[in-house]
Amino acid sequence: MPRLFVAVWLPDDVLDLVAALPRPEVEGLRWTTRGQWHVTLRFFGSVELDEAVDALRRLSAPATTAELGPEVARFGRRILHVPVGGLERVAEGVVRATRKVGRPPEDRPFAGHVTLARTRDRRGADLRPLAGLPVAASWPVREVCLVESRLHPHGARYEVVERFSLDSGDA
Repeated sequence: MPRLFVAVWLPDDVLDLVAALPRPEVEGLRWTTRGQWHVTLRFFGSVELDEAVDALRRLSAPATTAELGPEVARFGRRILHVPVGGLERVAEGVVRATRKVGRPPEDRPFAGHVTLARTRDRRGADLRPLAGLPVAASWPVREVCLVESRLHPHGARYEVVERFSLDSGDA
């Protein structure tokens, strides 16, 4: 069974901004690549493709505007990211439509973000010098993507397998 998740993809101009951020060599830190930059709304794990597609066809969530930034941040000592706001109602709609698909939804508030780097082990690294760099952008979000994740020696590879339109609205 494929490993699937629901995500919002960044447009090329926003990807260019993220790509322009410095990526210094830091021992124990693995940088993500342009092809991996997205905002995960819900992770299913290994599920049947038809089950996820059927659930997402019931998705009801408003189109919106995503807000990247205002600066690079970190989740503890293990993950460097850029926050993304404006997708909370979309994430709620995805969870409502897919509650019974795959792993149970996470029991914590949604924290939209684009992962820039991860540490290779649980000890982490000092990410503080890398946090705080300004980066900001916004873009209209009119769809979500069902994505298949394939593990690869150099990090996960993602393939969009289906797209689902959001309700017309204020994007």
